Amino acid sequence: MLHAARSLNGMVVSPHHLASQAGLEVLREGGDAIEAMVATAAAIAVVYPHMNSIGGDGFWLIAEPGKPPVAIDACGAAAAAATPDLYRANGLTSVPWRGPLAANTVAGTLSGWNAALEISRSWGSRLPLARLVADAIRTKQQTHHEMQLTGDSSARLGWGGFLKRRSRALKRLYRRPFDASRPGSSPRLARLNPILLFSAAFYHL
Repeated sequence: MLHAARSLNGMVVSPHHLASQAGLEVLREGGDAIEAMVATAAAIAVVYPHMNSIGGDGFWLIAEPGKPPVAIDACGAAAAAATPDLYRANGLTSVPWRGPLAANTVAGTLSGWNAALEISRSWGSRLPLARLVADAIRTKQQTHHEMQLTGDSSARLGWGGFLKRRSRALKRLYRRPFDASRPGSSPRLARLNPILLFSAAFYHL
């Protein structure tokens, strides 16, 4: 007989064990569910970035006992430059599914974190943001696990050629010469991630 996992004191579930562990540690230190979720999401952005990262959107449903649930729609607004003229100028008749011109909305993930943490603060939360993202930063600085995942996914989806042709920024960050199919440590990326995780000005970079 199969038995579902259960816990009397709290549980964190995510697509990667390191992210779940980050959230669980926050709970063990007295953090609430929202703080644990931010810690988990920050770690996911490091170990599972091709599927879930700070460059995307976030949707929250927060249920406080005895009160109506609160929903947070952290979906970014459309970019000001994403106009029909932009796509026509690039020889397109529709918005492409992939590539830089497919990213026609501004990321909303970090704004969602902030909105959720405001609710957490109203509950009397006590853990600082530096603690919530500490495990994510440490994981990034100590491993290049996400490089393998990103490289493997790029190879399977055939993005390698596109990235070589179009993304000079990725070439600089990941490796020289750039090869999306091979993992590699990137000191530049290790320095960049903490800045992005801490910076409220992320969307203005």
